[in-house]
Amino acid sequence: MKSELLINVTPFETRVALVLDGLLHELQIARASGGSLTGNIYLGRVERILPGMQAAFVAIGLDRPGFLHVRDIAPGSTGVTPAFGDGSADSADALEPDIVELLHEGQQILVQISKDPIGSKGARLSTDLALASRYVVVMPFDSHVGVSQRIEAPDERDRLRSTIEAIRSRERIALGAIARTVADGASESQLDMDLAYLARVWERVRQRRSENRAPALVYEELPIQIRAMRDIVTAEVEAITIDDDQTYERVRRFVDEFLPEFSDRVHRHAEQRPLFERYGMEDEIRRALDAKVALRCGGSLIIEQTEAMVTIDVNTGGNLGSRTLEDTVFRTNLEAAQVIPRQLRLRNLGGIIVVDFIDMHDEDHKRQVLRALEKACEGDSARPRIEGFSAFGLVQMSRKRTRESLIRQMCEPCSVCAGTGHVKSAETACVEILRSLMYHTRQNVNASKHTGFVVRASQAVIDRLLDEDAPLLATLKSGMERAVRLQVEPCYGPGQFDLVSVSAAPPTAD
Repeated sequence: MKSELLINVTPFETRVALVLDGLLHELQIARASGGSLTGNIYLGRVERILPGMQAAFVAIGLDRPGFLHVRDIAPGSTGVTPAFGDGSADSADALEPDIVELLHEGQQILVQISKDPIGSKGARLSTDLALASRYVVVMPFDSHVGVSQRIEAPDERDRLRSTIEAIRSRERIALGAIARTVADGASESQLDMDLAYLARVWERVRQRRSENRAPALVYEELPIQIRAMRDIVTAEVEAITIDDDQTYERVRRFVDEFLPEFSDRVHRHAEQRPLFERYGMEDEIRRALDAKVALRCGGSLIIEQTEAMVTIDVNTGGNLGSRTLEDTVFRTNLEAAQVIPRQLRLRNLGGIIVVDFIDMHDEDHKRQVLRALEKACEGDSARPRIEGFSAFGLVQMSRKRTRESLIRQMCEPCSVCAGTGHVKSAETACVEILRSLMYHTRQNVNASKHTGFVVRASQAVIDRLLDEDAPLLATLKSGMERAVRLQVEPCYGPGQFDLVSVSAAPPTAD
């Protein structure tokens, strides 16, 4: 599978695209107005403690305070040794300390953003700090050494663990550490360099903490283009193409120092044609904002994001190529299972995901679809979890959510439908207008100054009042004994209208 990384830079936006076999699999966007805050470390101030939720709100200098749950408080990170539960099965605090033992209002603590602010929710925070480099992640409030679960070879896992432990002991680095997936095959010198670098970073964080008062930013994550080199680039990436001189030089310096094996893969895009247009990425991005995804077999997916979850509906559509219905359904579901993980990653959809596959009766077909779904999820750093088919034929997934989805980054709720995807029909608007006319007439039956109404509405509503609903309006007008004037407002939405009461002009003095 051919893998490429494209970096498009303008003064107002930077975009990083991971392309596999010509298809866009991941898109990260950072705008001049503000990008992702995930990974930033702040000296925060506890504003409010919620014992009932076992959580606290922490001011970190953003518009809204961050949310810190007791489960995200690392032992020793608050300077307090908590009293744990008694361990009995019916003890509510058997495994967790009480948050009031760990924090108090006004307390200053180091916190890291684990999930960007999303919608009306503030950032999700953690005191279990983590600093990442290319091969290693260090944890200041932990002491153990671990290895990524994606490195499966026992010998390599043992080698990495023992090498990191030896470096920590030799260099007196009192930080917990985890070897990342890309550390598979990394040399001792590479691991040594990473650990030494992260130890210096942590020392700078501690220094800034002592020099500042909360709320204050004490560590800022790498810019998106450098972060992509650290987190996205793997041995499979054959080319890194950049369309900006300054960014190209910066990436080259980073790669030459930390990833010398990739130096000959970094290229400057020299064509007049824009980089993303040259590779067809603009069309891919536009399609990623659509709810409907066409499948090659003729079927389709309908992907909808709500506050509670993401739902995916699989449809056969025009897929009529198989001899039997069961085979048609199986082939459609199988392709959907291969496509869904890419769409989730591209659209950056997370949380609870429910997939409504087309009903299958063959248990072997169900197993094959699940295996295809699991295989297609491999390589996704958000670590999707997949449950089996439910009694209703649904498959539930969960995917780690760290930043806004693509559609919420690039779009805003429709001003006409308020984000519901629906507007009132012309018929509904006309019924409401006729009802309002009737009620207003009753309320103003004795008002001598009240002479009539002006109805302001869209062209479709006015057309209906003059056509299908004309008899109803005429009957109402005759009973009202008042004039009703219809006025088209081109800027009004389909179901929008105003009913304006018209009064007689006051008599003029002679």
